Amino acid sequence: MTTVVLVRHGLTHLTGPVLAGWTPGLHLDERGQKQAVAVAERLRPLPFDAVVSSPLDRCLDTAAAVLEGRAQELQIDERLGECRYGDWTGKPLKELAKDPLWKVVQAHPSAVVFPGPEGEALRDTQARAVSAVRDWNARLGPDATWLACSHGDVIKAVVADAMGLHLDQFQRISIDPCSVTVIRYSELRPFVVRVNDTGGGVADLLPPKKGRRRKASSDAVVGGGSGAAV
Repeated sequence: MTTVVLVRHGLTHLTGPVLAGWTPGLHLDERGQKQAVAVAERLRPLPFDAVVSSPLDRCLDTAAAVLEGRAQELQIDERLGECRYGDWTGKPLKELAKDPLWKVVQAHPSAVVFPGPEGEALRDTQARAVSAVRDWNARLGPDATWLACSHGDVIKAVVADAMGLHLDQFQRISIDPCSVTVIRYSELRPFVVRVNDTGGGVADLLPPKKGRRRKASSDAVVGGGSGAAV
């Protein structure tokens, strides 16, 4: 079996409030750098046959932390890059939630094509990301363990494919910054071993303190959100 370790990039100053997309020059902030170092230490025992990253800076920063002290060179695959959100890129999520397209993103993502000349269909994002994973699996062989550093919606789409879920169900999956998701690909089927594993304690599961309780939302966070931000 080929084992793929999918790691989402760490936090940036835009992660959570803004849909960053393909915003250039967006590096990890101090919190994200700490997350990247922590996940690199967690993964230190694993001998990776390759470390492959989205070309975006926040992923390159995260992958570089994982590669610290390892012999491999970083491989870049544009197919692991973030969904191209088109005209939504760089806009606050609170503003986007008022757009009629938001409801389609939530309920029928397979029908979504993001607006503008650079906008991409979510189904195309999934197709290219799954193709990238499958191609690297074939290149590295059935005994390989390799790491792919990518983005929240992209990893969610890969997990949905591995689980045999329609893309319209992928919003049920959460992928936090610097979380670890593991899929093993056999000849007959993928096996999803871990999803959104952030390690550590359970502080993110505690109920909010009195006075901070807010009405729960059923909406998934487009782009992945900031998780339990440190």
